[in-house]
Parts: sequence; structure tokens; C-alpha cells
Amino acid sequence: MSQGQQQEQQFIIQRVYIKDVSFEAPNSPAIFTQDWQPDTNLDLNTKVNNLANDNFEVELFITITVQSAGKTAFLVEVKQAGVFFIQGYAEEQLNHLLAAYCPNILFPYAREVIASLVSKGSFPELHLSPINFDALYARRLQEEQAKVAAA
Repeated sequence: MSQGQQQEQQFIIQRVYIKDVSFEAPNSPAIFTQDWQPDTNLDLNTKVNNLANDNFEVELFITITVQSAGKTAFLVEVKQAGVFFIQGYAEEQLNHLLAAYCPNILFPYAREVIASLVSKGSFPELHLSPINFDALYARRLQEEQAKVAAA
């Protein structure tokens, strides 16, 4: 390839899979006899592993803790992952793909696993609202820029 030619941009989903999953209902069956007053806490994180030959593993971690009347009703943790072949993108574009676009692809899979686990635990349905990973990525960039400016 000559210097004047750019590498063709490619984005291919190689694989989407559950890497880890956990469901705990530490106060069952007693929790089922109480008034249901759910207090939900969501923790969300991502991790990127650079694999060989333009392949990247993106992991989406979601932990949901639901308490009712001050007691833990259930805790569900899902690590949804995917392997993506990404080639020909500038570093800024690549970072955006890995931090926002790939988690956006993984989220519906994780949401389905969570809904299924909660249902099988005999708790009321839990439907996670869509998450705007682009906005989270933009906010993180602004925070990093503010730290650099403050230094």
C-alpha cells in the first residue's frame, strides 16, 4: 500500500458472549413476604483488551443491586463481552468505537440476560432503560480535558 492510499475501514463483530454471570437472592424467601419497595442501584463499567491482528475484546460490566425495605432483594452481575475486528480507523475514531459503539452493541444482550435472571429469581420484571454510551464517552472526554487543563 502506498503512502497516498488509506487502509480500508472495517468493523466486524466476530463474537458476542457472556463472560461471567451471577445472581444472588440472599434474603429469599423472606423477602417475598414483605411489601415490595424496590431501591435499585446500577453500576456500569467497560474494559477493552487489545487482542492480536486488529481484534479487540470489549467487556461490559453491569451490576444491579435491588433492596426492598432496607434488605437486599437480589444482586445480579453480568459481564457481557464481544470480540470486534476493527481496522483502518484513526485513533480518535477507534477510541470512540471501543468506548461507546461496542458497548452499545453489547448492552441489549446484557439487558436480556439480566431480565431473564431476575424473572427466574421470581422477582418483578426489571427492564433497564437504554444507555447513551456516546454521552458517557463525551462526558469522560470532557472530564479528562478538564483535568489536563487544571494541571
